[in-house]
Amino acid sequence: MNLIQEIEQELGKKVPPPVRVGDTVQVHYLIREGDKERVQLFVGLVIGVQGRGIAKTVIVRRIVQGEGVERTFPLHSPRVRDITVTRRGTVRRAKLYYLRDRVGKGTRVGELLGDKAKREKQRDLETRAAMGGDSDAAPTADA
Repeated sequence: MNLIQEIEQELGKKVPPPVRVGDTVQVHYLIREGDKERVQLFVGLVIGVQGRGIAKTVIVRRIVQGEGVERTFPLHSPRVRDITVTRRGTVRRAKLYYLRDRVGKGTRVGELLGDKAKREKQRDLETRAAMGGDSDAAPTADA
């Protein structure tokens, strides 16, 4: 195996979060204020995914007091504690940069519903449970 790949396996997270463009996510991000650290939530829409391996990043956008705020989060960073997908979006583009020019209801993304959404959710839960992600995220029959 390549030296870079070995280092990536050592330093990267065992189970990267299953995040896709169009998903609404909660990013649990560790911030430092003075000498204290706390976890802060950043809830928004994934408008882009870049990179691969340990360098993979997601761009998350949300609206705060009428202004659009975007942050780029490295998926394998120790500061990113967890990324939880709250809503699966159905999109037809790889990057949703066009949402930057839209306001109000024009920024909505359709939700992925039905059997396909249930199968994806079940697969995500099984993957996390198998790799030791969440201990309480055991697959359920109603998912």
